[in-house]
Amino acid sequence: MESKKRNQAYNQYVQARIPKTKPWPSLFNSFWVGGLICILGQGINDLLLLWVPNMAQQTAWGYTLIILIFLASFLTGIGVYDKIGKFAGGGSIVPITGFSNSISSAALEFKNEGIIYGLCVKMFTIAGPVIVCGVVASIVVGIVYLFI
Repeated sequence: MESKKRNQAYNQYVQARIPKTKPWPSLFNSFWVGGLICILGQGINDLLLLWVPNMAQQTAWGYTLIILIFLASFLTGIGVYDKIGKFAGGGSIVPITGFSNSISSAALEFKNEGIIYGLCVKMFTIAGPVIVCGVVASIVVGIVYLFI
C-alpha cells in the first residue's frame, strides 16, 4: 500500500514538472524549420552544381551533406543549434543536421574526460544505436536484394 502512495505521489510530481506545450504551434514550428533546413540543403546543392557545372549530381549531394553536417556541428559548438532544437523540436532533429547535433553535443559534453574515454567513447552514445541499426538493416536488405 505504501508503494502505491509513493508511486502516486511521484506521478503527481512528474506531471507538475513536465513542461506544458501547445501542440499546434509546436507542429507548425517543427514543419517550417525542418522545411527551411531542407531548402538550405537544396540551395547548397544547386549552388555547387552552378559553381562546378561538370560535377556529377551524386558528388554534389555528398558535398551538400558534408556542408550541412559541418554547419550543424558548428552551430552546436557555439550553442545555437540547441536553441533551434528547443524551438523547432522534431523539425531540427529529423534531418541529417539532427544526427550531426547528437554526435557533436555528446562529444562536447564529455570532452573534459579526455580524448579517448570522453570524446571518442561518448561521442556515439546517442548516435551509436542508430548507426548499428542502419548498418544491420542495409546488410539485411542487401542480402534480400541479392537473392531477388
